[in-house]
This record gives sequence, C-alpha cells and structure tokens, in this order.
Amino acid sequence: MPNTLLRFSTVKAKTGYPRSTLYYQISKGTLPTPVKLGERAVGWLAAEVDAVIQARVSGKADTEIRALIRQLVDARQG
Repeated sequence: MPNTLLRFSTVKAKTGYPRSTLYYQISKGTLPTPVKLGERAVGWLAAEVDAVIQARVSGKADTEIRALIRQLVDARQG
C-alpha cells in the first residue's frame, strides 16, 4: 500500500522521534515533508517514511538520505 497516509502519531511511533525532532528532521531534509490533507491536517506517505527508516537502519549518511528524499518527493508529482 504505497499510498497509505500516516498521521503524526503513527510517524512519531515508527521513528521514535518527538514532535520537535520530527519537524527538525524535515527542516534538515532528512525526513520527507508531509502531505497537506486539509486546513489543519497533514499526513506522511507510508512508503516514504519506511524508506527513510530503512536508510537509517542501513547506516546511510544524511547526504544520502537527503538525496533519497528528493527522489521520493519528486516522484509524488510524476
């Protein structure tokens, strides 16, 4: 289910990051940006979150993770 959207609490549980760290990782480019679901709601694509977690587990450097995220986010438009 590559298009499954995860809400904040699920992303927080999957990554182990608190809110501030999640948004810090987004600002650093090492976590994908969420998709806007409504005026006050966002969600993350499960496949993107899983890919980043796998990259972390594999020992990828932040520069490699940023490149991966650029590819993932670019693929949203295509």
